[in-house]
Amino acid sequence: MEQRTLGTNGLTVSAIGLGCMSLTGAYDTAAPDRVDSITVIRRAVELGVTFFDTAEVYGPFANEDIVGEALEPYRADVAIATKFGFAFEENGVPPGGLSSDPASIRRAVEGSLRRLRTDHIDLYYQHRVDPGIPIEDVAGAVKELIDAGKVAHFGLSEAAAETVRRAHAVQPVTAVQSEYSLWWRDREDDVIPVLEELGIGLVPYSPLGKGFLTGTIDASTTFPAGDLRASIPRFQQDALAANVALVEVLNDVAAQADATSAQIALAWLLAQHPWIVPIPGTKRLARLEENTAAAAVQLTADQLDAIHAAADRIVIVGARYPEHLDRLTNR
Repeated sequence: MEQRTLGTNGLTVSAIGLGCMSLTGAYDTAAPDRVDSITVIRRAVELGVTFFDTAEVYGPFANEDIVGEALEPYRADVAIATKFGFAFEENGVPPGGLSSDPASIRRAVEGSLRRLRTDHIDLYYQHRVDPGIPIEDVAGAVKELIDAGKVAHFGLSEAAAETVRRAHAVQPVTAVQSEYSLWWRDREDDVIPVLEELGIGLVPYSPLGKGFLTGTIDASTTFPAGDLRASIPRFQQDALAANVALVEVLNDVAAQADATSAQIALAWLLAQHPWIVPIPGTKRLARLEENTAAAAVQLTADQLDAIHAAADRIVIVGARYPEHLDRLTNR
């Protein structure tokens, strides 16, 4: 698979990574069997994926443990990204909410290293910006971990442009992870220009709109209790009925390109900048193979223009998160 470089310090990874969150639940009521999850991760390695994304809060903790076991035989050939920033008792803070106190970061990294079965983390993100801790203190704590050899690169997740600037001044930021796709382009006007200016990579999560851009969801789709999408405004039926117009455009381009709508959505992201590396997640081998094959899809200028025109014209209905989760986004 094509390789891309995040940041200016040489983190080179596959053009498409694997987001592992769904392997411990989130989009339905049951997580897959551990053996099946390990099979998915190892198949991704066979397909050329070298970039894997997890977090201590996924599970919590179980996701890192699965990723660690799955990638242990391939550790020298892959890059693992994980995240800190939620409050857990094992990190020395009362559970619930956010915590990026430097002391808790130092404890969090030890747990992540143990679960991931490694001596270093390739990319260590602050999962959500903690308004109670200056970002300079967070960057300084990660800088200490980098100096100690426990972390190779520093990242931020869902951070605003000014937050990125302030952190980068203390410890160079290699990548920012934010939701970004054809149906969530909010960061194009603020964060993305700053990333280009500073030489920071972008790692879009939910690059397929939590499954919406695959074309498998329509106005009749319902989600079971426990599926995150059941509480998201843009997945309610009235919103879906309006939003399906975007998928219809992807379907048209997919027919021209002999691809799927999901592959067109990923190829569109890859065409935006050479320092963008999306991390679609899946629990299914067939979907994994479909997603990774998107790295070979080349969109023509006319196709890109048609997609842009449609994305600018179509008004997406509904917020991307319920209010209590959206408050965690740094703006």
